[in-house]
Amino acid sequence: MRSLPLSLVSPLTFAFAYLVSLTWCNAEELRCDVLVYGATPGGIAAALAAADDGENVILVEPTERIGGLVTCGLSHTDYHAYDGLTGSFLQFSKRVEAYYVKKYGPDSQQVKDSWRGTFGEPHVNLLIFKQMLAERKNIRVVTNAELLRCEVKPLHLIDPQAPLGPPKIIECQFDQGLAESLAIRAEMFIDASYEGDLMAMAGAEYRVGREARDEYGESLAPEQADDQLQAYNFRFIMTQAAENRVTPLAPPGYNADDFLPIVEVLKSGKIKSIFGYPNDCIFKAQLPPLPNSKHDINDVSKSAIRLSLPGINRAWPNGDRETRAKIFAEHRRDQEGLLYFLQNDERVPAKFRDEARTWGWCKDEFESTGHLPPQLYVREARRMVGLYVFRQSDCENAPGDARAKLFTDAIAMGEYGNNCHGTAHEGPRFGGKHTGDFYHATPPYQIPYGVIVPTEGDNLLVPVAASATHVGFCALRLEPIWMSMGEAAGHAAHFARKEKGDTRDPAIISQVQARLHATGAATIYFSDVLPGDADFAAAQWLGTAGGFHGLHPQPAKVRGASIVGQYSESYPGHTADLDQPLDEKLAVKWNEIAEVRQIDVAKLPRADGKLTRREWLRAAYKLRTPPKP
Repeated sequence: MRSLPLSLVSPLTFAFAYLVSLTWCNAEELRCDVLVYGATPGGIAAALAAADDGENVILVEPTERIGGLVTCGLSHTDYHAYDGLTGSFLQFSKRVEAYYVKKYGPDSQQVKDSWRGTFGEPHVNLLIFKQMLAERKNIRVVTNAELLRCEVKPLHLIDPQAPLGPPKIIECQFDQGLAESLAIRAEMFIDASYEGDLMAMAGAEYRVGREARDEYGESLAPEQADDQLQAYNFRFIMTQAAENRVTPLAPPGYNADDFLPIVEVLKSGKIKSIFGYPNDCIFKAQLPPLPNSKHDINDVSKSAIRLSLPGINRAWPNGDRETRAKIFAEHRRDQEGLLYFLQNDERVPAKFRDEARTWGWCKDEFESTGHLPPQLYVREARRMVGLYVFRQSDCENAPGDARAKLFTDAIAMGEYGNNCHGTAHEGPRFGGKHTGDFYHATPPYQIPYGVIVPTEGDNLLVPVAASATHVGFCALRLEPIWMSMGEAAGHAAHFARKEKGDTRDPAIISQVQARLHATGAATIYFSDVLPGDADFAAAQWLGTAGGFHGLHPQPAKVRGASIVGQYSESYPGHTADLDQPLDEKLAVKWNEIAEVRQIDVAKLPRADGKLTRREWLRAAYKLRTPPKP
């Protein structure tokens, strides 16, 4: 079923969704504390966090392969400054780097090309995720289990003594292709699927499409709301290394005439090469390369020939299995067929055809699916309407400040900026142009807790199909950020279950923040106080309270100096400068923050021209009342 433009599911649906799920077929039944649906990187991070808090977790993946796009082609991680990576993604990338060090040696080209472990080959990324999950004996992973239905009941129907309150998910049922389905009962549920399938089935409110510009005051939004969403494509992994190269074949349904118009575009001079970086090509071979002479292949922004196919994907978010399979097949026919045409059709100019033939699939990747990624790059699908809707202004500079808007309830941070590969296409398939695309640089930004919490329901968290406008989601939709939000969701599920309370309880936030900071996950960006620093948790605590906002003016250029490709040095104006003397003006501000947090200011050291920021911070952090563990 396709949604109407900007599909809105009423909150009342959540309260009555259980009525459609009273008839259950025979099912094997499992029980756990926390059920995570979707073994995307965000889902894996959620499962790891909840398990580390002592919860018994079942991680359910509808496909055969865990890891989402990080194990299915998106190996060229989307971030700008390395010091913006923290928490579970940083732990994951360090383990990827350690794998290459152990296998090839610390000075090897593979270690260098792993780019500190953020550029892992798909099969290596898969191995590391599997190892991380296997180390937690309280995580059970279930694959090939597609969500069938959810049992949802208003709280007073579960407990007659309970007051009228929000609905609660009781059980989810999954199809494993067996005679009996699998039913899992849990106390807390986390939807970490790219599509938000559990969220939607449970009746949570969501949207599909783009908001009008005036609704949230977003300059990047269209004038009128519509049902357009960001285009999809495959993230192929390819190589020119002859010893590991597999020759591409024609996909099912291939018709050479479909691609004939590309010849005129090639002759026009708009395309300089078939593979290249960053533009004037058809297949973007991301730089730097991956280890072992591989390349992550992506759509070329603003090119005359694009891999992404806007419009074809509009039925995907609300589509059933057959609908999504049809859209998947159409993307494969188009993108694999395009490559086959360029490599083999005699009508393609020889210089382009010869160049294209030097590329092929990787023999040691995706062996069970013909060396093609088994998942499509779903950049955007459903987006929950939660307690807070993340928007364009939330990741832009606060007035006159190097930093973005302050969120004292932040549970994650990001730094990639709003990035959309287009939502529609004008003109012919080859030679036309995408519309709705934008590439908006921003400073690092905080992500508030309400982005992962639905407005109704007390035991559901949604860290991937999170609450955001189309424009806002285009800043959140990166795997490191999704892992950060998933990590926060895992901890939040633990604290909500432990207190037998509602995930919407504000008291949970400080507990989640303290847990994140203690494990090296950031809720605000610093370029000079990184995970592993003795004062990391303290700086995060004070920074998330607003202690470092307003210290540096907005710089002329948001990002640091370029390193290579999309990667850059640290963001300017985001230092804590803890060894600088604490001046009187800043001391007043910090003392006010301390007083609000019920710290006895009289016990804090005074700014005397010699006292450093670090000394004050350590004293205040020691005097604070920590949240319950």
